Amino acid sequence: MTGNCETATPRVAARSGGSGGGSAFVLTRGVVMLFAVACGTAVANVYFAQPLLATVGHDLAMSPALVGSVVTFTHIGYGLGLFFLVPLGDMVDRSRLIVVQLLLLVVALAAVAVAHDAAFLLVGMAVMGLLAVVAQTLVAFAAALAPPTERGRVVGLVTSGVVIGILLARTASGLMADLAGWRSVYLTSAALTALLALVLHRVLPRHGEAPPADLRYGQLLRSTITLFARERLLRLRALLGLLIFAAFSTLWSSIALPLSEAPYSLSHTAIGALGLVGAAGALAATVAGRLNDRGLSQWTTGIALALLAASWLPLAFTRSSLWALVAGVILLDLAVQAVHVTNQTLIHARRPDAGSRLIGGYMVFYSIGSATGALAATSLYAAFGWGAVCVLGAAISCLALALWALTQPRHARDL
Repeated sequence: MTGNCETATPRVAARSGGSGGGSAFVLTRGVVMLFAVACGTAVANVYFAQPLLATVGHDLAMSPALVGSVVTFTHIGYGLGLFFLVPLGDMVDRSRLIVVQLLLLVVALAAVAVAHDAAFLLVGMAVMGLLAVVAQTLVAFAAALAPPTERGRVVGLVTSGVVIGILLARTASGLMADLAGWRSVYLTSAALTALLALVLHRVLPRHGEAPPADLRYGQLLRSTITLFARERLLRLRALLGLLIFAAFSTLWSSIALPLSEAPYSLSHTAIGALGLVGAAGALAATVAGRLNDRGLSQWTTGIALALLAASWLPLAFTRSSLWALVAGVILLDLAVQAVHVTNQTLIHARRPDAGSRLIGGYMVFYSIGSATGALAATSLYAAFGWGAVCVLGAAISCLALALWALTQPRHARDL
């Protein structure tokens, strides 16, 4: 069984001459780790609110349904940024684009921190999500700078930073909220983001690649749609991305609700610490990247999707056993990150000259899945309880596995 990365690698080498975008810049492990830290810091902003929903809702007098929309608005902004901002990396200097986005993100974070009504908060969250897509610009930049034979490893390492950022977001936000209130979370993130903007301004290569000089912004956006219309691999991997992140968001956007109620009544710190047990997801990101470099994308995808579907069985026993919850979280995070890294590696290898557009377009589906999962999970929990949330997550996961299984026999080279 061979994955598409085996057939894509020669195409990459032919276009790039065997280097990451033809740049003389050396992508050392230290620089890759800086990319990972920056990605994790940026994407953490999207997830800070998840352990804080009850407190934010109480502070701003928001109904349970409106509280769930905090996550949804953030992902809507993220989705818009993926389509309208990330493709700019194929048109302008990525280094400058990254720094400017980080500085604007600082402003958005400060606005969220001082919000005093629901409307202002939701707008601030949407803008924050819009700018947090700088993480995907960084992923595309790292993939472009990496040699084709090491692209999976580099994408895996950078994505592991994203995973750790998500996990630390939940833990740190819960801890800081207990110590200094939920607003301190966003003020601290604003300060850290400003520091990263300064460091990246000094470290990132200038004009590491030569973007198409004759491509206008409107053409750039239209070409993103055209690429997905023409490339079957992109459509299939994007749909898998939508489904796995709908399942991911189904869990993480709603888990704080049962844990904050009897019989557990956990604090923000304890709920946030739950994210640490998903650290296996970071391991999955790096391992999946290496497996993709070896041409095992199909094997990685199939096993991971099976684990994703299985994870909802222990999760269904959350109200009676925290150990069951821990087991389910580990399985779910492992599965989602393994498929995510495989998806990104394959789609970038298909058209490395359009890396930002491909990553951005793919992540639009991620954002749609995340927003849908968050809204559906919080609504189902309010109406029917935790059991209904688990049924939803299991159904989405099984649908993803079925999609892979049905397309695999006939089109193994296109998945």
